[in-house]
Amino acid sequence: MNGQPARPAGAVRGLYVITEARGARGHEEIVRDAIAGGARLIQFRDKSLPAGEFRETAFRLREITRGLAVFIVNDDLETALACDADGIHLGQGDLPLSKARKIAGGRLIIGISTHSLEEARAAQAGGADYIGFGPIFKTGTKDAGEVKGPGAIRHIREKIKIPIVAIGGIKLDNAREVVKAGADAVAVISAISGAKDAADTTRRFVELFDGRF
Repeated sequence: MNGQPARPAGAVRGLYVITEARGARGHEEIVRDAIAGGARLIQFRDKSLPAGEFRETAFRLREITRGLAVFIVNDDLETALACDADGIHLGQGDLPLSKARKIAGGRLIIGISTHSLEEARAAQAGGADYIGFGPIFKTGTKDAGEVKGPGAIRHIREKIKIPIVAIGGIKLDNAREVVKAGADAVAVISAISGAKDAADTTRRFVELFDGRF
């Protein structure tokens, strides 16, 4: 695997589904539903799982997504490399970008969570393939930070050339506004994981952006 080509960072466009287990609906079911609905960009995220279970789940999700969707692992670089994921997403308090790039080389897309123009610039200068930026709208996620609003995406877009993934409170009724502001992708968690029909909701997001990406 060391000879693999660089991952397609240009694939960071459109709907970006972040998994979240909900009751009896595990990550695998949610990912299958999202793919059935047309999702082609999926991040596995679950801070509640023990390390061993997290890794086992990542391997299963990699097989479900293989050939169908770009698969990104949250935080855990070792697992991302071991399961042959397409990318890794890191927060401001995670493994430094420079170290992650040194270890992964060109094997992985590397995304960085940012909450300000300064953080976004630092991520771009450090070689990130894309940034997550938010929260755009009010969200139930703990410690998400101050709501930025779609206007912040427009401001960041003027300064940043790499793809911008908007996150935070994005739903079907406000996603288009975020894209018009300049986001390359919209990340959704509860809008898909909490949907009664995740496949149909995914399809509606995808249709919303058909022709834009």
